[in-house]
Amino acid sequence: MAILHVKTREGDVSSIEARSGRSVMELIRDSGQDELLAVCGGCCSCATCHVYVEPEFEAKLPPMNDDEHDLLDSSDHRTEFSRLACQLAFTEDLDGLTVTIAPAD
Repeated sequence: MAILHVKTREGDVSSIEARSGRSVMELIRDSGQDELLAVCGGCCSCATCHVYVEPEFEAKLPPMNDDEHDLLDSSDHRTEFSRLACQLAFTEDLDGLTVTIAPAD
């Protein structure tokens, strides 16, 4: 089983045993993390699952679609490493991925 590392806004890191086929948002939400709101439930319509991904994993992630890009543009905290966790399908190739929960807007 692969591991997903989640860093909170305060810098605490937890590790989640992750299975392929679920989104990073679902994995974080179902692990009991309450800092990632995911208000829309993964429909790519709210940007409350905004995370920062580690640069070394960027090439392994699916390209950003227009909806994700537009939603992230509405955030005051967007960086070059910003993604919406609901748009990141977790696979075994992402074993060891670390995401940091972005500040709330």
